[in-house]
Formats: sequence, structure tokens, C-alpha cells
Amino acid sequence: MTEKVLVINPGSTSTKLAIYSDNQPLVEETIQHSAAEIDQFKSVPDQKDFRKNTILSFLDNENIELTELTAVVGRGGLLHPIVGGTYQVNEEMLEDLEEEKYSSHASNLGAILANEIAKENNLPSYIVDPVVVDEFDPLARISGLAGIERRSVGHALNQKAVAREVLAKKGKSYEEGNVIVAHLGGGISIGAHHQGRMIEMVNGLDGEGPYSPERTGTLPVIDFSQKIIDESLTIDQVKKIVAGTGGLKSYLAETDIRLVEEKIKAGDQEAKLYLDGMIYQIARTIGSVAPVLRGEIDSIVLTGGISHSNYVITEIKKYIDWMAEVEVLAGEKEMQALYEGVKRVLDGVETPKKYSK
Repeated sequence: MTEKVLVINPGSTSTKLAIYSDNQPLVEETIQHSAAEIDQFKSVPDQKDFRKNTILSFLDNENIELTELTAVVGRGGLLHPIVGGTYQVNEEMLEDLEEEKYSSHASNLGAILANEIAKENNLPSYIVDPVVVDEFDPLARISGLAGIERRSVGHALNQKAVAREVLAKKGKSYEEGNVIVAHLGGGISIGAHHQGRMIEMVNGLDGEGPYSPERTGTLPVIDFSQKIIDESLTIDQVKKIVAGTGGLKSYLAETDIRLVEEKIKAGDQEAKLYLDGMIYQIARTIGSVAPVLRGEIDSIVLTGGISHSNYVITEIKKYIDWMAEVEVLAGEKEMQALYEGVKRVLDGVETPKKYSK
């Protein structure tokens, strides 16, 4: 029997939905939510019924019955660090997400909503490769200061998906190859994938790596510390600077690469300087993770929304194409990746993992 999988990807102001079957999307829709709709709820978990009704309306509009579905998969949220893979939703996972034990984010609703829809017809529900995927070796955790450890946070779902796709073109499985993936978006994450494990992740959320449209990347520690002292910044204000108002936004008051490129075409040299600076730092960071793979790199993959920019991609390649073949998979394939994780389980290729506290 051909499977039908409902894919749910909740964002802060949208709910992306799709039905996949036989490796193809039958229907996809992104439903936008106004600020007024979201602001009526005190917390992310409080949005559950509102979002669930949105999903049921989507199914009704597409004339899809719950009895037609084989499984439901949601975007993984903020859980404790776990290895990559497909996880069946269970009570332990739901408790951590509903309590927002590891922080609040719209993606926490993914498993909750998948479970809500699935249990109405006794279907299995899953998540795949959430942002907390952590496959570091002990050496990668060392920060340089006792009491502080590096952590793996990044675009794990899309990173692993594009790594699989590129290696498949070379006749290799994800477990057989070595790939560097640079996800270039509002935030940038750069990962080293070694034979089925994401053993290094340059974590822009914590202030590592290159600056991005809205993140600072690595900063001079002493100077930034002095700024924190001089301006009496709180930890929440620091987090917002590092991952919200830094990068191109701080230099150019702009985060849209297309608009930055328009400024450059109009002769804005400052815009060119800071876009080129971001490109330089991206390339430098890609180079910095190559030793983790001991130079054995099947491919370097550039993905994410910024990868649609011919200028950015062309300039990055000038720095790195001597290292390995560079593949560009622009945009993101999160919906496809969520489906593929479930498909591997349905086909018996992968055994679903169990989340435990």
C-alpha cells in the first residue's frame, strides 16, 4: 500500500503543511498567522488547539481523511541533546516540550501537533533530526574555559538531508561519506559530517563562526565584554545582540541579501565591504572545519536561502573550491527531509529511536 505522510512544520508566524506519498509531495501549503492571532496566547504550548484546527481545516480543504494517512511527522523542537535520526513521539518527549523544559520555540509544537493528529486514528507520530542533534566527540566539546562547554546547535535537519542527497549522487550512503555543509540563512551553521555523524557544528546561535544577516558570529571577547559592562547589558540583551541584531543588520540595518546586492549595484561601497566580509568569514570557517575530516572531503555543500545569491556563491567558491567539489542546493528541504526520515522507518531501513529523559 502506498503511504501517505502528513508533514507539520510550525514556525513563529506560520504553519507549513504537506502530504507526501511515494517520495513526492501531493500537496503543500504555508499558512501564515497574523501577530494578533499569535499574541492572544500566553505561551507556545497554548497555541496547540489553534494550530490543530488549522491542520484539520487544511486536510478538510484537500479532501484528505485521517484514515488515509499512514503516519504523521512534526518538526523537532528544543529537547535535551540527542543523536540524529527519526524518533517516535512518546510521553517523555511531550512532557519536555509542553513544559518548555529546554526553552520556548514554535518548533516545540511539531511533536505535540503530530501526536494530536495521529492519536485520533491510532497512527504513529515522529520527529526527525531536531536542532538539538548532538553527535560531538569529547574533544569537540572543549571550549577553552573550565565550566563552559561547546554545544551543537544548528540546522541539523536540512544539513543531514542535503548531505545524504549529495552523497547519493556519488553512489555513497550518508554513513559512508564525509561532507562539509554550510547552511546560509538569517543564521549560519557549518557542520562537518563524518560517516553518518555530524561531528562538528559551528554554532552561530552561541556566537561562533561567521557573522550572518542577523548574528554576530565570533567576536573579540575582551571588547565585547567591555561593551557588556559599559552598557550594563542583561543576558537576554546579550543573546539578542549575538543572534538577532548583529551581523549585516548591525552594519547596514538590512538582513535581506537581495536588497544588499541592490545597494551594491547602485554603487554602495559600504554594503559591498560588509557583504564581502561575511563571505570571507564563511569561507574561512568552512576551511577551519576541514581538519576535523582530516582533509578527506567528498563534497562541500552550500545550502539555505542565501545560496540563491549568485554573487555570494561565486565569491565563496573562489576561496574554497580548491579543497573539494562544491555543490549548491539552494533553499531548504525541511519538509522533504521530515518525510524522508519517516519513509526510512516505514521501509525498514531505519529503526525509530526512543527519546528518554
